Amino acid sequence: MRISNATKLCVAGLALVLGSSAWAGVQVHFDKPDNYSDVPFSTRDRDQVLAGLADHFAWLGKSLRPGQELKIEVTDVDLAGREDPSRRGAFDVRVMNGRADWPRMRLRYSLEQNGKVIASGNAYLSDMSYMQRVNRYSSNDSLRYEKQMIDDWFKNTFGVRPNGRSSPTMTLQQREVQRR
Repeated sequence: MRISNATKLCVAGLALVLGSSAWAGVQVHFDKPDNYSDVPFSTRDRDQVLAGLADHFAWLGKSLRPGQELKIEVTDVDLAGREDPSRRGAFDVRVMNGRADWPRMRLRYSLEQNGKVIASGNAYLSDMSYMQRVNRYSSNDSLRYEKQMIDDWFKNTFGVRPNGRSSPTMTLQQREVQRR
């Protein structure tokens, strides 16, 4: 059975529309991710981290009021801990000491209600006490500290507290986390 290109295009468009409901209300754009302060060395791991952050923003966006759309442009990411290049092998090793290695993120945002901008600005997110706080995300989630920081910003900026937790973000191979 041969399927025409037009049929394939219609099916792909329908799948995109039906699959985009999880992304409804939030658009995330990563501006020049290769220039970010601290993302994984591996392209595959970097893509997975950025997708995990975008998924988390989309999950938080489900808590926005109906008719609201949030546009986020991430301009810098500095993940919790530091990658240790001397220990790089089959997988990356992030060393977390709780000193000057806290998670940070810079972004621009715009919140629209029925097409009209009701809030916008630049935000600098950071969590200096990331290791001293109770974290609601699993220790198996490689972005647990970043997600907690984003949750705090979302609550303080939009007055929305998330219910539950977003899906864990895993690297392709489990990262080893060491505390010094």
